[in-house]
Amino acid sequence: MENEDCCAATRRASFPMESATVVIKKYGNRRLYDTSGSRYVNLDEIAALIRKGKPVQVVDASTGEDLTRVTLTQIITEDAKDKPTGLPLELLRQLIVASDQTRQEFVMWYLKSAFDAYQTVQDTVQNRLGEMQSAILSPVESMKRLLTGPAPSPPHEDQSELKALRKRVAELESGSKKVSPRKRSSRRKVGRA
Repeated sequence: MENEDCCAATRRASFPMESATVVIKKYGNRRLYDTSGSRYVNLDEIAALIRKGKPVQVVDASTGEDLTRVTLTQIITEDAKDKPTGLPLELLRQLIVASDQTRQEFVMWYLKSAFDAYQTVQDTVQNRLGEMQSAILSPVESMKRLLTGPAPSPPHEDQSELKALRKRVAELESGSKKVSPRKRSSRRKVGRA
């Protein structure tokens, strides 16, 4: 008995838990006890905790063995009973067939990849919806601009255009000053003759 208690303590120590982790003890009579809430819970309540983003760890009350994976699988199975839209039957058959470690790892990688792809698609759809909303509002903005006139150009563009015009006027003035003295001198010569 002392040896079992020592092993259980060693197992518990090997599973570092965050302070926010909800530890659920599973007893031999299949009852689940939430140690942080000091109450018995059911699978639906554990699922609700997970959906809220709380980390949950399920351990065997007598041995300290980690039963989280088995419990989460049980939650998925119980959820599938109520809804006919669970995992595809062929995928479930393949999961049963995948008894060796390599196949199990591949199936788990595949499921994770499929879920990640689903999340990417969902994010893309949300981004596109935002773009469509902007596009819908764009004609309204166009009508406002049409009714109020063109939007004033930014000041830095006006300044650069103004500088260019001033430079050109200065060039023209300096060019006209150079031409003017010649004309005056040629007129004077004509007038004296």
